[in-house]
Amino acid sequence: MNLKFLETFVWVAKLKSFRLTAEKLFTTQASISSRIAVLESELGVKLFLRDSRGVSLTPDGLKVLDYAEQMMVTMQGLKQSLETTSSKVGRIRIGAMDTVIHTWLSPLVAELMDHFPLVEIELVADTALNLSDQLQKGFLDLILQTDLLRLETVRSLELASHPMAWIVASHSLYNRDYASLAELAQERIITYSKNSHPHQDVLSLMQANGVAAPRMNCVNSVSAITRLLRDGFGIGALPPVLVSEELARGELVMLPMAQKLPNLQVVVSWRVGVELVEEIVGLCQKVVARYAEEVGEEHMLLAKSD
Repeated sequence: MNLKFLETFVWVAKLKSFRLTAEKLFTTQASISSRIAVLESELGVKLFLRDSRGVSLTPDGLKVLDYAEQMMVTMQGLKQSLETTSSKVGRIRIGAMDTVIHTWLSPLVAELMDHFPLVEIELVADTALNLSDQLQKGFLDLILQTDLLRLETVRSLELASHPMAWIVASHSLYNRDYASLAELAQERIITYSKNSHPHQDVLSLMQANGVAAPRMNCVNSVSAITRLLRDGFGIGALPPVLVSEELARGELVMLPMAQKLPNLQVVVSWRVGVELVEEIVGLCQKVVARYAEEVGEEHMLLAKSD
């Protein structure tokens, strides 16, 4: 039996809400529902009742709760008795691009706080280009961005990649069929900041299809891009994972273009010799693997190990 699923069950029972539990555990409501469904299948009983007033435990659910809480207490005691990193102190400086901030940064921070409760975590949000520059100058210890850096004092590892798509507001005039990429390029295209990987990939794809000067609007904020698209101000070139909720609600849609954009890489780069940094790289891999499993291959693909 999966102990994380039991933990999820306990939190749903305490909070009486799948939504609040998803926020607490830094995941999605769909993931919470899936965990509970698997647990119910394994136990052969129904654990919750849902109605207009919310979520409540069934009689069988009340029985399971007692045992689940005991198991959680036992596991927490075991973890504390085996803890070898909790006494470590210091500071780690981490930089992250907007895509990471809006996807799996919160689960990573939760892992860091759990493993290194006495370590100060300093977070910097910036573009991939600026983060790389700050890492090379020694202002950051580890960064999460798009480029494999090749320097003597820096190591890099590709963690995963996000499929990209052409995305528009369902109600906008941009939601129509396009005969070619050249026709699409006549409209306003909204993507990441100038000279970023996504920006360069859009330009390269356009040039390969005979479009020399597309109408590009570069924005360095995922929240701003999403808002502009929702309000119908253009065609977005971005990973669908960033607007999965809007896509699910039908506010945004993906255009069925034959010309696909390259995936957006997610790379961890770190300075050699910094205390704790290798362990944090391992946590990044763990969190990304878990997040990729939750969102599915249509939103994130794990990098192939050598």
